[in-house]
Amino acid sequence: MERLIRTLTGERVLFAASFALRLALVVCGDHQDRTMAVKFTDVDYHVFTDAARFISQGESPYNRSTYRYTPLLAWMLTPNIYLSMVFGKLLFIVCDVLSGLLIYRILCGRGLGCQTALRVCTLWLLNPLPMGVSSRGNAESILAALVLGTLLCMEARRLTWAAALYGLSVHMKIYPVTYALPIALTLRTLGRKSNEVKDRWRTVTGFLGSFLNRELFLFAGVAGGVFGTLTVLFYYMYGWEFLHETYLYHLTRRDIRHNFSPYFYMLYLTAESPWSPWLGLAAFLPQVVLLTVASWAFHRDLAFCCFLQTAIFVSFNKVCTSQYFLWYLCLLPLVIPQLTLTLRQGVALLLLWFAGQCLE
Repeated sequence: MERLIRTLTGERVLFAASFALRLALVVCGDHQDRTMAVKFTDVDYHVFTDAARFISQGESPYNRSTYRYTPLLAWMLTPNIYLSMVFGKLLFIVCDVLSGLLIYRILCGRGLGCQTALRVCTLWLLNPLPMGVSSRGNAESILAALVLGTLLCMEARRLTWAAALYGLSVHMKIYPVTYALPIALTLRTLGRKSNEVKDRWRTVTGFLGSFLNRELFLFAGVAGGVFGTLTVLFYYMYGWEFLHETYLYHLTRRDIRHNFSPYFYMLYLTAESPWSPWLGLAAFLPQVVLLTVASWAFHRDLAFCCFLQTAIFVSFNKVCTSQYFLWYLCLLPLVIPQLTLTLRQGVALLLLWFAGQCLE
């Protein structure tokens, strides 16, 4: 009983302290914005707010140039206009702390001790990178909460909720679509007997037949329904501009100002070349090959597979900024307990990761 009380107290202290630190950053950031030349708030936050203002006036959020997100985000931030400019930041830091809670629940559900799970959660909750990104007004914490919520529901076999959250996450930002193959492989049905498994794997029809099961149809139907409903709704409201700015733009995007991408220098040198659009499309090929191989090899551990998928997608993307790293950093605590690295090796890899960013 005493151990349980200590654990519950530790949970409350950790999550309360995590929220308080983020809230303090929001308050200090507001003071910095009002009194200093160098602003704390992310430029994207002003883009979100301007899009929300256009919505409040009955216009399209895409009247704000450089707004290339789903209209749902602008709708969520309309309280920035009606209540306070700080509302969006509060929403983002709440999602940030919620992500830590989801990490904790997933780890406990996978058999990790409560105390150990709390220590692992600190890698997210007390990490200055997600704290800074969310408190500056970047919306990546919403995606982190949706992805982690999907994994938690998958672990608990609550497939309807998992599918709904997954469909919403893909609508919010397209990169979680890379989890579709690992999820499908996880949900497929194979024969229970070893001989039956071998026989079914020997034939193409047997392999394809393993995907024909109620769980996979349920997940695909709910996830596709959520994604499709939101897409049709916003297409009806905002037309082709919604599809182009939210999805299609990112397929052809070439941004030579963000240099964490391995393709940065190539795209920079070929910016005026007629071959540049084709080179940009060809850059997707390594992603597709690696994502397919990783899905096939590691789908039995869905959390680990999603971490690999995200790391591959970010590392080989044409555009990569600092907040992209949060896409896989929120999944890193889920795989750390399974690693065999020593503390020295872990610290060395962390320093190399930061050194690579500094050199870029």
